[in-house]
Amino acid sequence: MTDLPRIAITGASGRMGRTLINLVTASHRMTLTAAIEREGHEWVGRDVGEAMSGAALGVVVTDDVATALENADAVIDFTAPAATLGFAALAAEAGIVHVIGTTGMSDAEIAALTPFAERATIIRAGNMSLGVNLLTQLTQRVAAALDTDYDIEIIEAHHNQKVDAPSGTALMLGEAAAAGRGVSLNEVSDRGRDGITGARKPGNIGFSAIRGGDIIGEHDVMFAAAGERIILRHVASDRSVFARGALKAALWGQGRAAGAYDMLDVLGLSQDG
Repeated sequence: MTDLPRIAITGASGRMGRTLINLVTASHRMTLTAAIEREGHEWVGRDVGEAMSGAALGVVVTDDVATALENADAVIDFTAPAATLGFAALAAEAGIVHVIGTTGMSDAEIAALTPFAERATIIRAGNMSLGVNLLTQLTQRVAAALDTDYDIEIIEAHHNQKVDAPSGTALMLGEAAAAGRGVSLNEVSDRGRDGITGARKPGNIGFSAIRGGDIIGEHDVMFAAAGERIILRHVASDRSVFARGALKAALWGQGRAAGAYDMLDVLGLSQDG
């Protein structure tokens, strides 16, 4: 037995799942209690360490999510929106911390998390890295300081297997820019340019998505005016920056009151305190 926080990892076979498992098992501050995969996955029933072509870790991959979460203190979830909503219900039932790094969630899906946050601690962010969350704050401040003479463009690049666009991080940066200008992103977002689109509408926030190779994550926020450009940039060269942030969130959430939080709360950067 251990008094260390017990961590369950969803999507164990995925890129983030493997990274998280490696970091948890190397940590002295937490312990891996469950590795979760979808029903029928070839890893189910196997020791997760051996499935990852390493030494046995004593944790068998399971598709029984409810039982896995009953024996955990936190679940870390980088999966897909529909799966995340299912995990949220079970995490709330178990009363454990749910750290959500899933991207591509619609406004309706995010809103659907609200009832679960009344019973459990939910920490959700479009990006878990310290650097990106600092970039978010900088973006909001620069947007607030500059008027609409400065066009805002958010350019993001990811690997060729990423299924959603713009990325969750790009949207997070867009929300920050919109907040800085005191507008709704839904009203000023410009995501699709193809053909004869006409001139750019003043005040719009543009998005461009690049997909290729094994790019982990690159995000630029460009403020472009006549005669000058200001570019804020974050480049992730190692996927572990996101995993380390998620684990930090899982630890921070222990003993926290039920509610909806984000990485700014975890990092002590929230304007709400």
